[in-house]
Amino acid sequence: METGESKDAGKRESGLRGSLPPGALVGCAAAIIGSLMLYGVLQERIMTRPYGPDGEAGGEGERFTNSLFLVMNNRLAAAVVAAALLLARGDLAQLRNTAPLYKYALVSLSNVAATSCQYEALKWVTFPTQTLFKCGKMVPVMLWGGIISGKSYGVIDYAVAATVAFGCTAFALTGNIAAKRGAASSSAYGIALMASYLGFDAFTSTFQEKLFAAYEMSIYNQMLYVNMASATLSCLGILFTRSALTTFGFITRHPQIVVDAAILSFSAVAGQFAITYTIKNFGALAYATIMTIRQLLSVLVSNLLFQHNMTLAQWAATIAVFGSLLFRNWYNKKAKRPSKSPPPSSLTEQQLSQQPTVANEAQKAASPLDKSTKGGK
Repeated sequence: METGESKDAGKRESGLRGSLPPGALVGCAAAIIGSLMLYGVLQERIMTRPYGPDGEAGGEGERFTNSLFLVMNNRLAAAVVAAALLLARGDLAQLRNTAPLYKYALVSLSNVAATSCQYEALKWVTFPTQTLFKCGKMVPVMLWGGIISGKSYGVIDYAVAATVAFGCTAFALTGNIAAKRGAASSSAYGIALMASYLGFDAFTSTFQEKLFAAYEMSIYNQMLYVNMASATLSCLGILFTRSALTTFGFITRHPQIVVDAAILSFSAVAGQFAITYTIKNFGALAYATIMTIRQLLSVLVSNLLFQHNMTLAQWAATIAVFGSLLFRNWYNKKAKRPSKSPPPSSLTEQQLSQQPTVANEAQKAASPLDKSTKGGK
């Protein structure tokens, strides 16, 4: 049974959601799509396009190769913003770790590994290939959810997972997926990196959810400590691989990389907060639908800007994957649609105590798989 405080919180959040103007959801969608599409374009530009006069003229130029540097920048920016928000809110208690530090470190380790695999994969496969395979995240999420949290899933979830897996396989087999500077045989290495990304990322989100359930921590507390640990791990990785001097040399030769990396970090952080605001005020289903549309638009924009020349069969596979995800969102919304309730005056105290808070409603509105989308980027 819920406490009076949680019921009051639920009423306040329900009132907030109901009081928001219709255009607010459009604004949230624009913020998520805009920031994350900018992130995707810059990610592809930094990792796949040469810098320098020769590169700008279509020549070989010099390519940036240190993905850990980008991970470190993104995580430092997110940690600074999270700390600033906690200070601005006066929530000083959440500046302290509420969970053992090693648990934050576990999330950080898998998060750094996942993001590094994501960046590295772009050296071997195209961005549309990467985006489509990221949609397959639900498959390892289902596996980790069963192993770590003992979760079970419905027939629709398994059917959509099978469709996504089939669509990704068809995409890989019906056209070229190798990056322009990589050989066709190297795409297998890129797919292996994406498979590693999916595994690490699914563990990250599942373990994050477990931390939220086990400890009284705010979103900003987890963002602060996970991102600080991730930045530290990335920095150690740079030192261990002895790439600090080569990265510094690249920056001195091509200062444009600093601007690109800064905008990349800004768009990643902006996307994180737009996602958090959307889930809190409009629910996980609205967020999942926006993200699916954003990924489809990212594939379209990437094809226009970087000329990947996808085949008709690859477009059909892409539509099958995104169509199945949109169907799942629609089905979950229909399944969770509440039945007509009796007038407020006729609700008993027991019935009132059973009304879900908006926080729980946002979690339950979508399939358990949708929770995994907070945090990656």
